[in-house]
Amino acid sequence: MKKNILLVALGTLLVVIGFICLAQGPAENPVSLTVAPIILVIAYLVVIPLGILWGGKSQKK
Repeated sequence: MKKNILLVALGTLLVVIGFICLAQGPAENPVSLTVAPIILVIAYLVVIPLGILWGGKSQKK
């Protein structure tokens, strides 16, 4: 459970960092053209879904 919350929090932090990088400088800035989309794709398609879907150890009663 704690890993899930940490992964979703990390994904949210990556989204914020990605949007900050996206807003930097002119349109020809390499940070806003390449780095920001890569960070956002990793956050939206890898980290946040892992945080949501990753199941912990099931406890048998």
